[in-house]
This record gives sequence, C-alpha cells and structure tokens, in this order.
Amino acid sequence: MRCSYMERDGKNGKNGKNANDGKHAWYDSDSSHPAGRLLPPRGDYQTLLSFHKAEVVYDLTFRFAHKYLSKGDRTVDRMIQAARSGKKNILEGSKAGFTSKATEIKLTSVARASLEELLDDFGDYLRTRDLPLWDKDSKEALYVRRLGRKTPQTYEL
Repeated sequence: MRCSYMERDGKNGKNGKNANDGKHAWYDSDSSHPAGRLLPPRGDYQTLLSFHKAEVVYDLTFRFAHKYLSKGDRTVDRMIQAARSGKKNILEGSKAGFTSKATEIKLTSVARASLEELLDDFGDYLRTRDLPLWDKDSKEALYVRRLGRKTPQTYEL
C-alpha cells in the first residue's frame, strides 16, 4: 500500500523516520479514499435511496402543484423549485463527495432544508383549506410511504 502523503518506503523524507510511527496511514492512494471513512466514496447518486425518494417527491409535487394550485400562484413555482432543489442537491452532493466530504455534507444539508421548506408549503396548503394533517402512522401516510418503495413508473395519481 502506498500513502499519498509519504514516500513509498513510509519515511517522511526529513529525518528518515517513519512518519506514522508504525501505525497505518489514514490515506490509501490505491483506493483514493481514507480507510475507515464515516462516509463512503460517492458519485453514484443513482443508487442512493434518498435520491430516488427525492425524485418521487419532485414528480408528485410537480403534478400536485399544476393540478391543485392556481395557475398564477407563486407557490406553484416555489414548491416545484424546492422539490427540484432537494433532488439536485443530493445529486451534486454525491458527485462532490469524490473531492470534498465537507461539500457533500453541506449540499446534503441544503437538500434537506429545501425538502423541509416543501413540507411546510404542503402543511400551509392543508391548514389554509382546513384539511387534516395525517399522523405519520395513519393508513394514508403509510400508503404514501409505500409509494416511495416502488419504481418511478409505478406511482400514478
């Protein structure tokens, strides 16, 4: 194994001593990521469950906003943009994970904030129309949650 911050022989080049005093180096250049990372290398956003769920949220939000909100209502654009931002920031964060875990975490946080904003918009829609907010364990909420486990082609309004 070769470490990216040391010479091949494991010496630091200054005094000939091992730079890590016999411990394993934290960075393995052969695998191009630190060993034992909290977050694995990414870039494969298509395999992330969070990306698939965000895609379902975007698709349903797009359809909902155009079907149930007034054409000139700014909320239509805001809700669709929040759903889009949630999905796209998961994608960007996953891709950024190759070079910066800090950026990946930041973009994932932005995605979460966008989806929280969208959730609040849906709550506003229900509240202003005196419609019930489902309990998380209600049969309706469980049904919708199951939709997220299906492939995108199988959910229809």
